Amino acid sequence: MIVHRAGSRKTLRASADYFTGTAHQDPIFEAPAPANLRALRVTFEPGARTAWHTHPLGQTIYVTDGLGLVQREGGPVQEVRPGDVVYFEPGERHWHGAAPDVGMVHIAMQEAKDGKHVDWAEQVTDAQYLAPPQR
Repeated sequence: MIVHRAGSRKTLRASADYFTGTAHQDPIFEAPAPANLRALRVTFEPGARTAWHTHPLGQTIYVTDGLGLVQREGGPVQEVRPGDVVYFEPGERHWHGAAPDVGMVHIAMQEAKDGKHVDWAEQVTDAQYLAPPQR
């Protein structure tokens, strides 16, 4: 059994290499081998978002607070709200983040394949980010 006490692990500022704007990551858990599941609580300030990326075994996000935006490559930008769950398929290129004027918090869960949880690509452009969302 492993117990991580609340407040025992540091909040990390998300890397500017992979995020636009200010976002913070709080580790929830990273299961020890042979398990490969990782979960993070990610807090996005208004306007913050990830770069385009994929996950070798997919990703699920659960929105807990605020108003967010998500998009898979080739699809429309979509709004997400607290209680919404979004699943991105393995290898599906996508991004997610906060709305321009409202922050967003989600729990991100993904499994590693051969030790890798994510493959990062280029930043989302302002034109891509500001496309009118579907509701």
